[in-house]
Formats: sequence, C-alpha cells, structure tokens
Amino acid sequence: MVDVKGRWALITGASRGIGKLTAVFMAEQGCNLILHARKKENLEKVASEVKTLGVEVRCVEAELTDLAAVEKMLAEIDNLGVRVDIVLNNAGLQIAYRNEFLKTPASDYTESFKINTIAPMMICYHFLPSMIANDFGRILNTTSGINLDPQQAGYSASKAALDKVTIDLGLKVQGTNVMINLTDPGWCRTDLGGPQAPNAPESAIPGIVVGAFVDDKKSGRFLGAQNFAGMTLEDAVKKAESEFNSPY
Repeated sequence: MVDVKGRWALITGASRGIGKLTAVFMAEQGCNLILHARKKENLEKVASEVKTLGVEVRCVEAELTDLAAVEKMLAEIDNLGVRVDIVLNNAGLQIAYRNEFLKTPASDYTESFKINTIAPMMICYHFLPSMIANDFGRILNTTSGINLDPQQAGYSASKAALDKVTIDLGLKVQGTNVMINLTDPGWCRTDLGGPQAPNAPESAIPGIVVGAFVDDKKSGRFLGAQNFAGMTLEDAVKKAESEFNSPY
C-alpha cells in the first residue's frame, strides 16, 4: 500500500461534500493538500480543519467552466514549487433534471462537458508528464453510475466521456508506477446528490480514494466507493488489488 505521508495531492471541489471528506481523510494519512474551489474563501473552513492534522495546505480557485481559468490555476499550482503526486478530480456538475427530456438544451451538454470532462482531462494532461518523469503518480477521475436516465443526459454523457478517455489514457501508463483510475462515490446525500439519496456521504470513505493507495501498476479500473463502504483503508486496498482488474 502506498504511503502518502509528505506527498502532495490536488483535490478539486474540496470545499464541501465528498471533496471535503476526501481532504480530511487524506490529511489524516499525512498527505499535504492543494485544495480547489470556485473561490478561495469557500475553502477557509476545510483548510483550517486539515491544518490541525499537521499537513501543509495550499488553496487555489477556478471556475471550471472557464477553461482559461483552469489554465491559470494550473500555472498557479506550478508556481507553488511543490511536486503533485496525486490528483483527485472530484469536482462535478449535475446541471439539471429535465422531465421534458426531449427539450434538453444544447447548453446542458456544453456546460457539463466543460466541468465533467474537459477540465479534469486538462488537469490530467498537465500533471502526467511530471508523474511519468518521477516514476510515481496516482490520478482518480470521479465518474457517475447514472444509467438509462435521459432526464440527465448532459451530465451522464459527460461522465461517460470521462470514463472513455480515462480508460484509453490508462493504457499508456499500464504496468508503470503511474496509475489512472475511475471512482464513483455512489448516490450520496450531498448538494449534488440531494436529500433523497440512499447513502450517507461518509460511506464513500475510504473507497473514493482507494485508487490513490493501490500499488499494483494497474490502470483503467472502476473503483466504485460503495464496494468498500465500512472497510479500513488497508482492507479496501487489498480488495481493490485482488478483485478489480484492468480492462486491457
């Protein structure tokens, strides 16, 4: 199992919900954090909390629908002078639920793809070269299990696209110490998931981050968090490595 103590992880969408829980959990493992939100002030509470756990914290901001802002954020991270070994692309947007799904506007697709597909892949492409050069890296892209639901077409299509490019890209690092995999918290009671969701947000821990700790050189897997609900991190890693194989 990977020891993340002293390493740096970028977590997008870290100000609340699953992102905040992820930040706290990674800090508990001794991982230094770069936290992202739309506005830095939204990160003040979580940054204060994780600092009490003895790790270093930096905060960055970007509206992920603004691709120029994403580029600016990445340049800011480069200027921090730290080595990013772990990327947890948690941020996402469920833009609308369209009961009249045959009237779904084109903007549902364009906005969803910017946040749910293009921005996370920009982040992947930015950090992968240094990860490959350093012979270490872990990337987890957060997807969704939504299926057969045309009322959420923009969201589900953008996540399906993220699945595709993550799996395809993973082939290029398969067998190395740079690993890129997919995760899904499941339907949780967050701002995105809504109050009717069956799962507590805490059920996504440790599964939502298990891909940062596996050490078997396999990429392209779907490591759904609910498969590891209630497990210790150590047991979750063992389960991920023994039961979830690469698709190649």
